[in-house]
Amino acid sequence: MAHRPAEARGKGAALLGLSAVEQRDRLASGAIRAVELVEACLARIAEVEPQVRAWAWLDGDHALAQARTLDARRQAGHPLGPLHGLPVALKDVIDTKSIPTQNGTPIDEGRVPAEDAWIVARLRAAGAVILGKTITTECAFLHPGPTRNPWNGAHTPGGSSQGSAAAVAAGMVPLAIGTQTGGSVIRPAAFCGVVGVKPSFGLIPRTGVLMQSPTLDTLGVFARGVEDAALLIEVLAGHDALDVATIPRPAPRLLATASARPPVVPMFARVRLPGEDGLHPDMAAAMDELTDALGEQCFEVPLPGLFAEAEAQRRRINFAEMSKCYYGLERRGRAQMSAPLTAAIDEGKAVPVRDYLAALDWRALMNAALGEVFDRCDAILCPAAL
Repeated sequence: MAHRPAEARGKGAALLGLSAVEQRDRLASGAIRAVELVEACLARIAEVEPQVRAWAWLDGDHALAQARTLDARRQAGHPLGPLHGLPVALKDVIDTKSIPTQNGTPIDEGRVPAEDAWIVARLRAAGAVILGKTITTECAFLHPGPTRNPWNGAHTPGGSSQGSAAAVAAGMVPLAIGTQTGGSVIRPAAFCGVVGVKPSFGLIPRTGVLMQSPTLDTLGVFARGVEDAALLIEVLAGHDALDVATIPRPAPRLLATASARPPVVPMFARVRLPGEDGLHPDMAAAMDELTDALGEQCFEVPLPGLFAEAEAQRRRINFAEMSKCYYGLERRGRAQMSAPLTAAIDEGKAVPVRDYLAALDWRALMNAALGEVFDRCDAILCPAAL
């Protein structure tokens, strides 16, 4: 269906074949202009979007106007931001001033925010080009939008950040942002074959982003390489007094870390998740192949038994908080919601306060148990989805 940008012809394809870090360096040096890169993205979108359907809102003229302003800034000798001229796509649950943000639901059709989300303001300050808004599942939950997997149109791209993952995978944009409450960054990244990073909870402020579960919601990124993802997260990380999950902390040096050789040989733990007995044979074989390839750098470790309760406790937190956070949406248009969404909201309403508070307590127990695993390894290996 869609192909890697390097498979196409012309200068634009060559630009899209570069990593985001390489694009950034060439933009900063003047070797390429922001307008050229945006034009290449728009040409690629025109080629594959009819099949992939990744975009909820796209205005080429608006993107080119941003690029011209950034090119003029560089030509005038002004300081450049760390993302100068790089196009970025935003999941359509992230508020953008004067640009529609409709949360994947007809209830919010025509909604145009008056203010940018915190991360959008940070992107603009860093010199990024807001290329457009990508399709999300309904209210970032389960009911899918029209986006197809760029590699096989008969397959799902994964949700809920489906448009963001598909747009990067199809070569339409070098960087994109999504959100994750359960697996909504990691899953579509895996399904679409790109790098997806769900960073530590509270690293990236969520002000101005549709809130489904304050205890679980996290912003994440999509890119075609680890260094590209590190570049974007490094810019987005920060403290926002309006998001109590964030704390003042030094800016992370993720790009330098991702670009450097490990100071020691890393060790990996192969962890088998509850429910992994039903893993697809191809995925099971791939995990075994990876484990074998790592050799002595990888060992298998069982999860503590309490993780058998992990999904039930996560679901309890998610749905109870969703019933509160989506109260306004439900009140305005429950009849326009899908059956899976209303069922989840109703399930959340029925959670006793005692059980909700107990579920919150489970987080500390599980973190402590994982701490014992990480005492023996640097990273955990497990499937992105079951």
